[in-house]
Amino acid sequence: MIDEYKTLAGPSTGELKDRGSKFFAYAFPVYSSLDIEQALESVKKQHIKARHHCYAWRIGTDGNQFRANDDGEPSGTAGKPILGQIDKFQLTNVFIVVVRYFGGTLLGASGLINAYRGAAAIALEEGTIIQKLVEDIYDIHFDYAIMSQVMNAIKKLQLNVIKQSFEEEPSISFSVRKSEVDTTLMQLKALIGGLRLEEIEEDTQIEGLKLNFLRQI
Repeated sequence: MIDEYKTLAGPSTGELKDRGSKFFAYAFPVYSSLDIEQALESVKKQHIKARHHCYAWRIGTDGNQFRANDDGEPSGTAGKPILGQIDKFQLTNVFIVVVRYFGGTLLGASGLINAYRGAAAIALEEGTIIQKLVEDIYDIHFDYAIMSQVMNAIKKLQLNVIKQSFEEEPSISFSVRKSEVDTTLMQLKALIGGLRLEEIEEDTQIEGLKLNFLRQI
């Protein structure tokens, strides 16, 4: 199971000039279509007068979610070279926009490909690449009667608690590495229910405990 990937720690930039044309590249870590839209909009606001805002992105760990856009440049000369650099660096959850200001000299297809590819590469080289885990977020709602068992189980399993609330119905949200989810949830149920691990199955219910999957990060 693939549950780790490489991405950017934060935004980075790059700049390239070729025969008068200027190419400004902006790379962002992104995790949703909303992130992509906001990043693109921010770059467009910075470069209102630019003729082209070409981009590419890849998100997710399965490799199937991606897009390349030439934004008026000849087909295949901008978006694909940018996407190619994301893939060359073996990254995902990354969005790159390259803005072009025309310098008066036509670069030709090969010149455009080299320029967009080069600008994207510079932005990635200037960035900080990190390794991240794919984690599932769960929350548990429980009765106060089993609160001590819940807290002891979370401590023993060293779960990464994200949020907790102790109101009328207490709840705790935590993250688990994707490859360890099945084992961890079974151990959690066993500890809270006072059962042996071999007594626990995927659909085992513990009285006073509700366990829900929230999302993946």
